[in-house]
Amino acid sequence: MCDGASSEEAEAAESLSCMPFATLGIGDAREDTDVPQINSKKSEEKESIKSEQENKRKKHHKDYQPNYFLSIPITNKKITGEIKTLQNAIIQQDKRLAKAMVGDGSFHITLLVMQLLNEDEVNIGVDALLELKPSVEDVLRGRRLTLPFQGIDTFRSQVGFVKLVDGDHIPPLLEIAEMAQRMFQEKGIVAGENRSFKPHLTFMKLSKAPWLRKRGVKKIDPAWYEKFIHHRFGEETLYRIDLCSMEKKKQSDGYYHCESSIVVGDKSGGEPDDAELVKLSKRLVENAVLKAVQQYLEETQNKKQPGEGSSVKAEEADRSGSGSDNNRK
Repeated sequence: MCDGASSEEAEAAESLSCMPFATLGIGDAREDTDVPQINSKKSEEKESIKSEQENKRKKHHKDYQPNYFLSIPITNKKITGEIKTLQNAIIQQDKRLAKAMVGDGSFHITLLVMQLLNEDEVNIGVDALLELKPSVEDVLRGRRLTLPFQGIDTFRSQVGFVKLVDGDHIPPLLEIAEMAQRMFQEKGIVAGENRSFKPHLTFMKLSKAPWLRKRGVKKIDPAWYEKFIHHRFGEETLYRIDLCSMEKKKQSDGYYHCESSIVVGDKSGGEPDDAELVKLSKRLVENAVLKAVQQYLEETQNKKQPGEGSSVKAEEADRSGSGSDNNRK
């Protein structure tokens, strides 16, 4: 996914991956003139199969739409407070931009995006996250991984984000992201898929309010945030990684629907406060109860025999009729 290469190298690799020969090995590319061409029919069949597999691969990537992600939540109140100050300063310049701001409670770093198409795949994703915990602990080695945020930048002037400062914390964070991608892909989950990992903290997206384009707001103007270009927003300690849904209803605190979480890092100084632990526990319990109720309803519906519902209704009608007769008496 991301091996620390330069952006130029990453772009070159990405463009190469789109070319037809990208999936061919050295042996496939080399012309073997020493082998007699007596199996031309079999060769044609192999080429046909190879072409079909290539078409499937292209279709697979075309249809790939991430709907889940691994999140590092931002819970430091200094950071969230500073971001609110930034957002308010931008909104004061154009009140329409309020609709493009990331809401309270949603601030996070995306570690990995993936596609989970059904409940079975979600369960596989949960297992992958839980199995990832020991590997993350090995990378951290009992240390606190502190993530400092300073300055503003954009992606193609469409997404505004607070920058993660360069430093010694970047290599272990990249290593964790790479391990996560491998873990999920080994379990058959479509994850990463040519998306380079650039850790950032999004605070606004024009795509949240597409009608702005029709009203002349086509890009994020650097003048909106010029006072925050070098602003220090604070530091976040990595202590939790969540598996979150992009589509399911958000939690009451504004954070994404969370399927599962792992707590990692230094046990002496990197743990969340009691209030955050209570919120996390409550969220996980609520999700577990919801899943149990859904499973119960599905099992009950599957066990119901054809005609059972009508017989129950008939029995209730008979009872209702008897009750009416008694009332008339």
